[in-house]
Amino acid sequence: MSAQSDIALIAGQGGLPGLVAEAAPGLLVCEMEGTPSEIGTPETLRFRIERLVPFLDSLTDRGIKRVVFAGAIQRPRVDVEMIDPRSAQLVPQLAVAMQTGDDATLRAVIEIFEDFDFEVIGAHDIARDLVPEAGLLLGDPSASERADVERAAAIVADLGRADIGQGAVVSNGLCVAVETLPGTDAMLEFVKHHRALRADLPARSGVFYKAPKPGQDRRADLPTIGVATVRHAAEAGLLGIAFEAGGVMIIERDAVIEAAREAGLFLWARAS
Repeated sequence: MSAQSDIALIAGQGGLPGLVAEAAPGLLVCEMEGTPSEIGTPETLRFRIERLVPFLDSLTDRGIKRVVFAGAIQRPRVDVEMIDPRSAQLVPQLAVAMQTGDDATLRAVIEIFEDFDFEVIGAHDIARDLVPEAGLLLGDPSASERADVERAAAIVADLGRADIGQGAVVSNGLCVAVETLPGTDAMLEFVKHHRALRADLPARSGVFYKAPKPGQDRRADLPTIGVATVRHAAEAGLLGIAFEAGGVMIIERDAVIEAAREAGLFLWARAS
């Protein structure tokens, strides 16, 4: 039995689950039906939210003691006819949380796993090199760009308190866009089209800032930045990307830095 065999990975979409699996060989990969990951195998344990308690029982039977969530998971459509009696007792708790927001939903899910005596750990606790420490990874933002980052950070903090999003774009002190339910890519796509419609905007200006929500449980849904983020930021005509040091994971850091270098963007892990 490997040292990591007591870990279950609840794998969602994107590249993060694969990186976690690489960092902890032998862990048990699990997928919620309707949200397949990129690392699923015939050995992957698949489950339905309607039968959550039997799934948790199966983890216990397999000797699982720690659980890590990684990757984007879509909210499931619940088939009430499939809910087993024990899982039905959890429905009110989950339903209330899902109406409140994503952060509340994640907290409720973590509480359920902990109630079943599992230790919930963060993806960054396994793949520790994913979270950069404070400092410039590439380039050196100007004074005005740093001011835009500070403005964006304040906006993101307010967004997070309302459980809305984890990112914002600011240009010359003005908020151009904020991240909402559709996510970062949709926000940057909006900035791209908005710039094309505004003849008074320079060809390149503005910064993108990303950070966890204040008070967020960082064991799940920690923000991520990848090569696609850099590409979309460049297409949106931005000058750089900044993020909270210790609070954002960089997926494939070397590739992200190289993509930013080619696009002429700075990368800044800003101390909170």
